[in-house]
Amino acid sequence: MTRKMGPVSRENGGEVHSAIPELAEMLRRKTIDRREFVRTAALLGMSAGAAYALAGKMTGTPFVAPAMAETPKKGGTFRMSLQVQEMSDPATFDWVEKSDISRHIVEYLAITDTDNVTRPYLAESWQPSEDLKTWTFTLRKGIRWSNGDEFNADDVVYNFRRWLEPKTGSSNIGLFSAMTSDAGNGKKKMTEGAVEKIDDYTVRLNLNSSVLSIPENLYNYPTAIVHRRFEDEGGNLSKNPVGTGAFELVEHKVGESAILRRRKEPYWGGEVYLDEIHYIDVGEDSAAAAAALASGQLDGIFRLDLNTLDAVKRIPGAVVSQAQTAQTGVIRMKVTEKPFDDIRVRQAIVLCSDNEENFRKAHRGMGTVGENHHVAAIHPEYFKLPPLKRDVAKAKQLLKEAGYANGLTLTCTVGNTQGTQEQDSVSVLKNNLAEAGITLNIDVMPAAQYWEVWDKAPFSLTAWTHRPLGTMVLSLAYRSGVPWNESSYSNPEFDKALDIAESIFDPKERREAMETCEKILQDDAIMVQPYFRAVFSAVKDNVKGYKTHPTLYHQFNKVWLA
Repeated sequence: MTRKMGPVSRENGGEVHSAIPELAEMLRRKTIDRREFVRTAALLGMSAGAAYALAGKMTGTPFVAPAMAETPKKGGTFRMSLQVQEMSDPATFDWVEKSDISRHIVEYLAITDTDNVTRPYLAESWQPSEDLKTWTFTLRKGIRWSNGDEFNADDVVYNFRRWLEPKTGSSNIGLFSAMTSDAGNGKKKMTEGAVEKIDDYTVRLNLNSSVLSIPENLYNYPTAIVHRRFEDEGGNLSKNPVGTGAFELVEHKVGESAILRRRKEPYWGGEVYLDEIHYIDVGEDSAAAAAALASGQLDGIFRLDLNTLDAVKRIPGAVVSQAQTAQTGVIRMKVTEKPFDDIRVRQAIVLCSDNEENFRKAHRGMGTVGENHHVAAIHPEYFKLPPLKRDVAKAKQLLKEAGYANGLTLTCTVGNTQGTQEQDSVSVLKNNLAEAGITLNIDVMPAAQYWEVWDKAPFSLTAWTHRPLGTMVLSLAYRSGVPWNESSYSNPEFDKALDIAESIFDPKERREAMETCEKILQDDAIMVQPYFRAVFSAVKDNVKGYKTHPTLYHQFNKVWLA
């Protein structure tokens, strides 16, 4: 970072990063809004409450927490539809659904709520150094694992070491790349000394480069904190569900159901109202979930697809909620496989795509149009590039130069893992490509089979869930050598540009730095990314305290039944 650091201020007797007064000045000058101030100040270690209060004081519109409309009632069972999948190792989770069951058992150091503000959770607080290369986490005291052990720094150190060990196979290596070094064979490993136990309740992270988003990274779904003897005791959460959460796992039947029961001992996070949570697997047929909600067999539906959205809205007592998100379907090309190793072919495919048409036809215009770089307008660091221009004539010329003057036949693999809108999206692209002489065959696979080949298929559509920062998803999906880099893309110039963007606290400067990242991905033409999706879920009107999280994360500790 190039800015000159000022003196450190203090909040309630503790240190506050010196960038916060600068952020406050930006808010006063209206170069950033209140949301940007609160989000960034919270990442820099200021409590969300204090950040909201300061923002309210400076803008003259004090933040008032909404009052609870009704007094919560304890008891009852909440039944929700969800695919019940294997749930062995949280570090290698590849579906949000797995984490929605496990997050009631094992918890996270930080939590990002529906307001997109990240707050301490198992950690009591964090303090970044001035250069954002050293992060010190103070852990909450008095938290007990369900086996009676006390939660402490050994648990946190153990988890970081597991995540950043290549043999674990965790996608967290991409998120925490600033804590890694080259392990050879294109892999990364944890840098020696990157995680440090200071005392029983203090852990320090020592980074190779500056990163602002460390707290937000710690609520990505594979970063749940498991017990320090997790591997020694079998390494399977569903068989040995030791956790710090409010619930215990009573039953877990893959493809059928999962039952969670509130723990008898008091929960460290306060009052919990539900007696039990029942997840019911009704399969991939969303109509079955709608029918179960209508008949009273379910209290909630995890995710509504477009085919059942209108029908559920008509169910008496059903409450449909929506979240604008960065969830998306990326129609990506593996750049190491023919013909996609020729950038002219990739550019031709991208030039043929009509993203606006795809957005309207495949997702009914619910969300925002994508720009082929996987950063959404709702991401705080999004930089708006010039509008995409479709150019079929140029696409034909590029194909001719690449040796495909007489056309090209391709196959795109689709799993419909988030609904038939995935297949619909590829169908629109199929028609777009036909205008340039490209024949596109669509290989529709069952969702479970698709996830066996998602990172191997030469050309496929993969559903990516929401992350609160664009830098997070870029680190997971496009950094050189990270486990979830399904396109096998490797560009040192891009990696360097992303390092720079991750290191900047100033929202305006961060957006300007992201221009380079977005432009490199666009120019390298590794994906057609037509749109970002709005997502929908539904509950019955007696379910209180429920909100649709943009990542569809379940946070049911304060949900209750009227």
